[in-house]
Amino acid sequence: MLAQKGIAFEDRDVGKSSAYLTELLDMGFQGTPVTIIGDERIQGYDRAKIEAALRD
Repeated sequence: MLAQKGIAFEDRDVGKSSAYLTELLDMGFQGTPVTIIGDERIQGYDRAKIEAALRD
């Protein structure tokens, strides 16, 4: 969705990097995907929440 909208993002694959997995767990998440936009952390693919965070 972000790519389709032309929004730059960083894809962090927790399956390929133990550092990314540790970072995710340290934030209190146990599942993916997690989208971080500013201070907003959205677990799961919730298009409405992602679009709202992009507007803020």
